[in-house]
Amino acid sequence: MATWGLIVEMTVGTGERKHMEASVLAHVEGSREEALAELGEWIGRYTPEHPRSPKRSRIFRTADGFLLVIDGAWQTFSSRFTVAELVKDSAAPQPVPPPEDAAPPPAAPPEDAAPPPAAPPEDAAPPPAVPPEDAAPAPSGPTVDRYADGVPVKPAWLGRTDLP
Repeated sequence: MATWGLIVEMTVGTGERKHMEASVLAHVEGSREEALAELGEWIGRYTPEHPRSPKRSRIFRTADGFLLVIDGAWQTFSSRFTVAELVKDSAAPQPVPPPEDAAPPPAAPPEDAAPPPAAPPEDAAPPPAVPPEDAAPAPSGPTVDRYADGVPVKPAWLGRTDLP
């Protein structure tokens, strides 16, 4: 399952010092459509710093999110809301270790010991037929090239034809 960043790029400053700054609003686990739906909710709660006296506000839908354009008394300001797949995070949280008072994990059996056979439940389906030895193995899905840290080399959305 992909992790999506909800990103806002907003106009800050005024006059010659006006520029864009980006920040991450939140992360969403799930599909791109779920992330876009969550981003749509963020727009309803978002109040930009500029302009102080808005005259007109417009929200546009784009392929990757939304564009908010606000006309002020003297200048126009914009905020671009984007959904982007998280590919790498250098400050990702580390896994939380179990509490010290938790029971220790069960001891592993010796490597030379065979595990006891498990009896199937009475209402279990019969086991699948064993394929002949000369049959080719069934494909287990597309393989994904990954960097050493596990991040895919090619993002999941790249090359998809079902995206706008």
